[in-house]
Amino acid sequence: GGDAPPPVRDPNRVAYLAFTSGSTGRPKAVMHSDNTLLATARTLCRDWRLGPGSVIYSMSPFSHNLGIGALMTTIFGGAEIVLHDMPRGESLVDRIRNAGVTYLVGVPTHASDLVGEMRKRGIDKLDRIVGFRLSGAAAPPELKQELMERGIPIQSGYGMTENNSHQYTRPGDPPEIVIGSCGRAADCYEIRIFDPENTDRELPPGSTGLVAGRGASLMLGYFDDQVATESSFNETGWFLTGDIGRLDAKGYLTLTGRAKEVIIRGGHNISPARIEELAAGYAPIEHAAVVPIADERLGERICIAVQPRARMIASPGELIAHLAGAGLSRYELPEFYIEIADMPLMANGKINKSDIVSWIRSAKVVPAPVERR
Repeated sequence: GGDAPPPVRDPNRVAYLAFTSGSTGRPKAVMHSDNTLLATARTLCRDWRLGPGSVIYSMSPFSHNLGIGALMTTIFGGAEIVLHDMPRGESLVDRIRNAGVTYLVGVPTHASDLVGEMRKRGIDKLDRIVGFRLSGAAAPPELKQELMERGIPIQSGYGMTENNSHQYTRPGDPPEIVIGSCGRAADCYEIRIFDPENTDRELPPGSTGLVAGRGASLMLGYFDDQVATESSFNETGWFLTGDIGRLDAKGYLTLTGRAKEVIIRGGHNISPARIEELAAGYAPIEHAAVVPIADERLGERICIAVQPRARMIASPGELIAHLAGAGLSRYELPEFYIEIADMPLMANGKINKSDIVSWIRSAKVVPAPVERR
């Protein structure tokens, strides 16, 4: 027993340790306070009109920062939260309807499951949904288009464990902005673009470069890792995300890839994200991941791993023709192909590329060369 400790009066002390997903290395523990967590909860509730009448359904678990963000938004707004604790095989649509859900939070995999079930059951729309926060990974334009056609307003967003859901589209943004961008910074945050080769040099508007940010929702630092904390900021205190993107005149951000993830083939920088996005337009593919394969002559070569849709056959030749037709140059086309029945996913719904890379190294999966036109 004993008495409960008194409530903490300092909103800036560490209240939450969140672990990064670690897709490119060892996970780091991110330190957040009440203030950093609630900063975007406030702006989200205001901009998306979430409050006491809202029912927020987080399909991302509390072990993922997106789920915690949904919880904070619920607490600040005085709303109700519904957890995604459904047994496998149960209906997502029925769950959303029965719980009276008005606002969804999840990753593209969740959105794909939802529209898949709606399609199968011939359900045209879900009446009460006022927004679907899509985050965690790039969503294919076709998926966003279908959600909107089914009357589900999308909130295209971008955020990291380090800076919360600091970026999103607003209700009423034109469809091309919702489909083509990941929104603009919340009022508590700001974004700028820097030169990836010299992170202290800011680039002019419209340039593609390293995305950096600062503001109220930013972490206090990495726990017990001063080196990682210092190296994630530039000289003027901007947090360097490791993402590559560009800002338009109105401050809307379009992401084009990860700085660390660029495949360098014979001196050419190739963006896996662009290839993956175009591959998503080839109907037989459920998931696609582009990874490098070491090569003595070229340094790295491009391998595409795909998970076909149920009862559909993906043809490597057709996929390459589709990518070439979608505008990929010859040197960007994948040279190797692997079919994976069950793509390895991390807890947050993103594909775990480091698993695929280690499977290739250990010959658990063997990439097949593909004919490039």
